[in-house]
Amino acid sequence: MAVNKSNGSPEDILVGGQAVIEGVMMRTPHALAVAVRCGDGSIEVIKEPIKRLADCWRPFSWPMVRGFAVLVQSLILGIRALNYSVNISMKSTESAAGEEKKNSQAKPTALPIAVSILFGSAAAIVLFVLLPLWLASWLKGYFAAVHNWIVFNLVDGVIRLAVFLAYIVSIGFLKDIRRVFQYHGAEHKAVYVWEAGESLVPENARSKSRLHPRCGTSFMMLVMAVSIIVFSFFKFNHFWAIFLSRVILIPLVSGLSYELIRLSARRSSRYSFWWLMVSPGLALQRLTTKEPADDQLEVAIWALKEALELEGVKAVEAKTAA
Repeated sequence: MAVNKSNGSPEDILVGGQAVIEGVMMRTPHALAVAVRCGDGSIEVIKEPIKRLADCWRPFSWPMVRGFAVLVQSLILGIRALNYSVNISMKSTESAAGEEKKNSQAKPTALPIAVSILFGSAAAIVLFVLLPLWLASWLKGYFAAVHNWIVFNLVDGVIRLAVFLAYIVSIGFLKDIRRVFQYHGAEHKAVYVWEAGESLVPENARSKSRLHPRCGTSFMMLVMAVSIIVFSFFKFNHFWAIFLSRVILIPLVSGLSYELIRLSARRSSRYSFWWLMVSPGLALQRLTTKEPADDQLEVAIWALKEALELEGVKAVEAKTAA
């Protein structure tokens, strides 16, 4: 094993992350690190300790509740990490003076993050809740079968999935997003190296899969399926009552989906029920991840090492200079 188990091991230190602009954010239970490749080829890192919401309020550790708590915290930390990476990338493209370099380390303030979360949440609700619901309701005028509540929810769910897939495919044509998808693949490969207990070096990451069952993409696919089932139990006749109920049920849907993801990650032997449940999400990851280059693997591993170091778990290999 290439891991110093002074405070933990791959079995009890769960790691995860997110691709950002020209970099990767990695999380351990109590630490976060963002590594970004600068224009001059160096790697700039920002890291900080974090506190899980479950540590702040015990009910956030309860099954079903913890899923929504994790989702909210992941959204907040993800936006912060994205802001970090954007600031670093923008500064690195300029012939920055010393003061500008210092400012690139500044943490985003609470107000812009709050605005980003509110705007992003509103856009997601419009795109993935309101639009599919409106289209399904519109189809009632053309197909009598859609008046059946079960059929209506199936149609609504299929439209929601189609909108989601169209969104993923469309952004995949953007050059910058393709780079993000490569870093997404690098993040998964780095996590696999840690979970295998191997040396945290790019050479070990190359051969690893870029698809991971605990990825947010798999989570979103599961949310799409679970929402169809959950929404079917809450019948309303008025359009806005249906819409409001679906917004209110988001915590329940996300909580249930999170528990299923946790179970499947531990029991996903090939062709088992759990494997079949996450396989659509793994298939979708072929769109949201791309094979990374070695320099991208280096960034992902650097971020993971920094997060593990702050967590109190150190890899044997020292970080090499970028």
